[in-house]
Amino acid sequence: MLAVGLLMAGLANAGIAQTRRRAAATTRPPSLLFRLPTSDAVAQVNVRRVLAEALPKLLAGNSAKMAEVESQIEQFKTRTSLDVRSFDELALGMSYSYPSAGVTKIDTVAVARGTFDTAAIVVAGKAAGDGKYREEKYLGKTIYIFTLDEQVRLLGVLDVKIRELAVTPLDANTLVLGHADRVRSTVAASKTRGGTNAALIALATQDPSAIAGFAGNVSPELLQNLRIGNDAIAKDVSTLRQAYGSLVMTDKDLEVSVAARTLDAVSARSLGDTLESLKQLGPLFINRLSGTRGVLARSALGNLKITTQGNELKIRTAVAQSDVAPFVGGL
Repeated sequence: MLAVGLLMAGLANAGIAQTRRRAAATTRPPSLLFRLPTSDAVAQVNVRRVLAEALPKLLAGNSAKMAEVESQIEQFKTRTSLDVRSFDELALGMSYSYPSAGVTKIDTVAVARGTFDTAAIVVAGKAAGDGKYREEKYLGKTIYIFTLDEQVRLLGVLDVKIRELAVTPLDANTLVLGHADRVRSTVAASKTRGGTNAALIALATQDPSAIAGFAGNVSPELLQNLRIGNDAIAKDVSTLRQAYGSLVMTDKDLEVSVAARTLDAVSARSLGDTLESLKQLGPLFINRLSGTRGVLARSALGNLKITTQGNELKIRTAVAQSDVAPFVGGL
């Protein structure tokens, strides 16, 4: 849930010249995603751009909400000493498990690049009181574990329930956060640098101008647990094997791109035809939505484009920032 919250908060000026895109791609440091342990899905968020560009644009006319964002960041900093404003980039790794029939559990770990003070983390932990903080040693690292057991409003935008948060530095500028088990896996992975997520990372980082990107494997168990009621749609969806996409902010719009890799070209076309049919029916349902949700949904549907290329299905849409801003302000 921590990953979901951060990822949704990450609302890149895509209008820059293509030559600048190539230059940015060649000068960027190695992707932080390579520091993750073996994962079923990965995502990256440019935290600095979210806080310095995206949120100020989307909340430009809502000073009260912007103040709430700052307040929530300060509260989390007071509780853990971690200030998300000091992070440049965040990489997220999700691992799926299926503890029982029809149930999908997602365990998340985050790796952050930026500045932090390990001594301050210890001070914040000890100030939390008995039973709220502990330390453990693992492969030469000290893992600091906070028992929060509370609702945390990440970036002042999205409420996420966090029971326990484990934190440890990988190096002077890289911090690992998440469930203790996944933090341990990340520490272990840092000793080997095996590059087990290389294929997913290549998909998640296709657009260097994106403010956020993701990629994930789609397992049969995951699809089965979705419990799609329509047999025809369920058959098309069952051919999915991978999904990836990005979020880009232009001068005026928020652009969303999602791609799905299927078994073969026939499966991609069949899924595309199904989505085109659903698109035609969309207005019947969207018109029932009112307020900011309705405005946002109609804008996204009106600009929706569905294409297929080989075994891939691609979905793109763009929504005016002026339509997104009231929705974000109401979260």
